[in-house]
Parts: sequence; structure tokens; C-alpha cells
Amino acid sequence: MNYDELEGWSAKVAAWGSEYLQGLRHQPIRPQVAPGAVAAQVPPSPPEHAENMEVIFADFQRLIPSAMTHWQHPRFFAYFPSNAAPASIMAEQVANYMSAQCMLWQTSPAATELETVMIDWLRQALGLPDGWRGVLQDTATSATLSAVLTMREKALAWRGLREGLSGMPRMRIYASAQTHSSIDKAVRLAGIGQDNLVKVPTDANYAMRADALQRAIDEDRAAGFLPVGVIGCIGGTSIGASDRLDGILAIAQQESLYSHVDAAWAGSAMICPEFREIWCGIERADSVVFNPHKWLGANFDCSVQFLKQPADQVRTLAIRPQYLETLETDQITNYSEWTIPLGRRFRALKLWFLLRAYGLEGLRTRIRNHVAWTNEAAQAIAKAVPLEIVTAPRLGLFTFRYAPAGADPDLATRALLEAINSDGRTYLTQTTHEGRFVIRMSVGHFETTRADVLDAVAIICELADKLRLD
Repeated sequence: MNYDELEGWSAKVAAWGSEYLQGLRHQPIRPQVAPGAVAAQVPPSPPEHAENMEVIFADFQRLIPSAMTHWQHPRFFAYFPSNAAPASIMAEQVANYMSAQCMLWQTSPAATELETVMIDWLRQALGLPDGWRGVLQDTATSATLSAVLTMREKALAWRGLREGLSGMPRMRIYASAQTHSSIDKAVRLAGIGQDNLVKVPTDANYAMRADALQRAIDEDRAAGFLPVGVIGCIGGTSIGASDRLDGILAIAQQESLYSHVDAAWAGSAMICPEFREIWCGIERADSVVFNPHKWLGANFDCSVQFLKQPADQVRTLAIRPQYLETLETDQITNYSEWTIPLGRRFRALKLWFLLRAYGLEGLRTRIRNHVAWTNEAAQAIAKAVPLEIVTAPRLGLFTFRYAPAGADPDLATRALLEAINSDGRTYLTQTTHEGRFVIRMSVGHFETTRADVLDAVAIICELADKLRLD
């Protein structure tokens, strides 16, 4: 394939993509495919000679879409959404044509400077303090690892980077059990160790208890450990729980501990001022992450890490060999020094297109609708005996279970979830809450309608009734 064929094929792909997206509502969400079925239809060795693009694209259409879980389906209520607003899709197409490696200002001046402006647009949109800066990461996992490495090195006076961790004090990081597994992964990869991630007890609302945090820090200091950081949670993955940041971040400041807040999902809702009460005290944080690709409409991947004082993270992560220096000037920002990877994609472009194409008020309306429809769905399920709400709606997420008389509710709920996901008309996932197997329903797809949400409720009730009759 040559550049002179690109225009025609781009038009064909765009036509296919539009038809695919607009037809998803009438398709099952998950594929009926056995493990290994797709791989068995792909030749085991690469071709020696070029193949015609007609054949390649025909094979794509035959093999791939029918074997994919359709994340852009409007009745996808599993996990958290991974959105792709049309304007964001278009921006990704443009970025792909340029295929820039945006590691340095000199390799991508417009990309670097647009990223700076988009971070500040989002800072304003979320109501964060003036003067905060930030960087685009791929996912919250990378942002959290960056923050954990920074809290480690700041506590060690940056000796770990030079000397390694052997012989250093045993470090401790504090978080609640509601935090995402990416925090566990970051602590492991940073060399701090899983056993040194202290899961602080929570209160009746599943928020980290400030008194328990203070006690854990005091006990660790007395035992000769080195507390290095506190990680707060806003909108936890399991049930949407949030920590009371005012209290725990005040303790982090008093104890001179670096703090990071994981708001990967719920952060998008903070563009609505009425929801910001759940992160009261956020201004005390040193680092905050949220994912526009979850609920704001940006294509995956697009994660924003805000930083109160970027210099600490840059000092932790930056390496500047001579071949990466910009000789003309030092008055520039090289975002590769703020992140773990050297190579960087042009992620700012889709934010620019997205925010302009829908405006903050258009995005707020979507999120407000999702929250309202989530409450409506939970109310309907609560009335459908023997379905039971386990955790009430928190923004766009709630959990429920199926508890018919005389049955083990965990086994019954598992059977209902399997029936729902085998049915194909909607898609939900599970979690364990206080030892109980429960089903999560997360509303947040960019094109979801109230009818889609209520249809999902009707499907759940229909399949629960069928199981009871069987």
C-alpha cells in the first residue's frame, strides 16, 4: 500500500467505522467465541510477499469485529466506560496521519504547547487551584507509579536513584482497601513491597479513617519504619467509595508525606460543581490523576496527572543525555521528563477537539444525565424482589445482588451475572463487597440514553425471573 492509495482507503475505513458504531445497539456486546478461535484462523508465519489491501481488509471484517467485546456499545455497563466521542475519534485520525513522537519540545512544538494549555483548561474545568500544572499519561497506572516513585525519592532525599534501595529504611505507604489495584502494582514496582502498603481501616462510608491513618504513621515511626506517602481514593473501582480528603491530606501535610489522589473515574464528574463536595480538600494534594478516557469522552488512552510542584516528579524521572538536549534554549518543557516512557503520543489533540466540539456544558449535561439515570436504575432494581441493592449509587455506579428465598445469594448472583452476559443485550461485571459476591452497574457511555439504561434494568429483571422459574 502506498500514500496515493491512502485517501481512498481512509474513506472506506471511515465509512466502515461509522456503520460499525451506529449499528452497535443492535449487536450483542460480548462475542460468542472460544479461546484460540481467532488465532487458529491467522497463519502461523508472516507473509514473504505483499498482500492486496482488499484481501487484508476483508480478513479484518471477517475475523475481528465479531470476536471483539464492543466497548462503545451504548448498553455497556461493565467496568468503567472507555469512551470515544466522535470528535475525539477524528482527532486521533489526524494525529495518526502525523505520527509524531512527542517526547521533546523540539520534536513536537505544537503538541507540547497544546498539552500545556489543555492541562490548564482541564484544571479550570475541575476547579483545581491556580498554578497547578500537569502532564498527559497513558493510564492512571503510569501516573500512580510516577507519584509513588516521587514520594519514595523525596523521602530518601533522592538517594535511591543513585544508591539503590539496599540498606535504605523500610518505607511505608498508606491507602484504604477501596483503592485500585494499580496502587498495589505501583508499590511493588517501586521496590517498596506489597507488605509495606498499609491498608488503613475505613469508616461506615468506606472512607479512610483519619485517626487510623495517624495511628498507623505513629506506630510505624516508633518501629523504625520510614513513612513516605499517602494515597487517597475518589470513586473507587469496586463500589465508588471516596476518602474524606480534608482530614487525611491534612495529616499528610503535617507529617511531610507526599500525597497522591486516585480519581481516575470520578474525576471527570468534577466538571460539575455540585459533585465537588466528594473531593473537598483536594487542594492539599501533591498529585492527582483522572482519566478523560473513562467518562469525559476522550479515546483510550488519555490520563491526566495534575501536580502541585512538578519539580519533585521531574527530579525523580528526568534523565537528559546530550542527544536529547535542545541546544537553542532551556526555556522549554520536555514532558518526557515528567513521565516514565521517553516516547509520547500526541494525546492533547483529542482533548482540544473534544472540549471544543461539546463544550463543558455539553459534557456536564451528559454526566448529570448518567448520574440521574443511575439513581433511576437503582430505584427500579430495588423494587424488583428478590433483587437487592447492596451499595447505593455513587455518581454513576451501584451494586446489587440476587437473593431468592432458600438459595445461596452468592451462587444465585453469580448465576444471574452469567445469564446476563451470555444473553448479550447488556454487559455487567462483579466485585466482592464485605465478603459478598455482587454485581456492579456503571453508567457512563458517551452515547448511552435513558432508554438504554432502563432496557438494561428490564433485561436484568427478565433474566432474574427466568432463573427463579427454572
